[in-house]
Amino acid sequence: MANLQTKYMGIPLANPLVVGACSLTAHMDAIKKIEEHGAGALVIQSLFEEQIQLERYRHDEDLVMYDDWHAEMTNIFPEKEHSGPEEHLMWVRKAKEAVGIPVIASLNAVNPDSWVEWAQKLAETGVDGLELNFYAMPVHFDQTAQDIEQSQVETLRKVVDKVKLPVAVKLSPYYTSPLEFMKKLDATGVNGFVLFNRLFPPSFDIDKETANFPFNLSHSSDHRLALRFVGLLADNVKASLCASNGIHSGKDAIDVLLAGADAFQTVSSLYQNSVDHIQTILKEIEDWMQRKGYSSLEDFRGKLSVENTPDRWTYRRAQYVRMLLRSDEYIKRPKLV
Repeated sequence: MANLQTKYMGIPLANPLVVGACSLTAHMDAIKKIEEHGAGALVIQSLFEEQIQLERYRHDEDLVMYDDWHAEMTNIFPEKEHSGPEEHLMWVRKAKEAVGIPVIASLNAVNPDSWVEWAQKLAETGVDGLELNFYAMPVHFDQTAQDIEQSQVETLRKVVDKVKLPVAVKLSPYYTSPLEFMKKLDATGVNGFVLFNRLFPPSFDIDKETANFPFNLSHSSDHRLALRFVGLLADNVKASLCASNGIHSGKDAIDVLLAGADAFQTVSSLYQNSVDHIQTILKEIEDWMQRKGYSSLEDFRGKLSVENTPDRWTYRRAQYVRMLLRSDEYIKRPKLV
């Protein structure tokens, strides 16, 4: 049997399949099934800045709710110990205790103080690692790319300095110069990159003339963006590389492993096929390895990265030009009327 063992952020995994943060990892029965079906690790559903700020707002309201009551009645003040984000911490702790595979907490904050404070609190739950979602959506015309990137670099440096467990950062692809930016992040001592976060742009209901937010699942071809950047980063950064978004099959997983990924995340494939699809993906990887004569992931991981591929143009503009010039080989010429 093929050996699928790997390390991600320095954490030993039985295989490279990581179930990403989602509603499945917010329910105890689901995370137990994720373990039963053989996932290498899982990421708990994220704690969001909005949850933290809502709790603080409610706390401030509760503190003044009874200001006009008689002083002897102070024992009616609400108990706040396990509400809101504190309840999330309890859930993360219980999830870690419930399964034997590595459990990674996820934080999606905005304010610098929130990142550091809640990263430390999540680390105290006993999880194996922490994933930071740098999901920034610039909406101010006077905010520069340099300001955004510098803020994220400083935030990551503060978290890495304060938290004594492996930290990964999950990014969007929308940076002016992604490779240069990731080099700066790598210099902070971060342990892993997750490439890339799946964004959910708004849509409009044209009949009601209102905004809606459809639950759009990824497609298999979406993983090719992660493949490109994993292949460019492999052996050029110290941090582990985890491919995400659009990995639905063993073939998709093998693609990103050949590019140099240490692990990969999948979510949409489990929504579409159920949690037992984990076994299907892993079996497809094993079957391919056996056909190729590979006994372990290290036999082929990174074989087609930019540093190792025999065709270095794969990752460059020439790929685009080549496809256009040879389009007749891939697409039938339309009939002229």
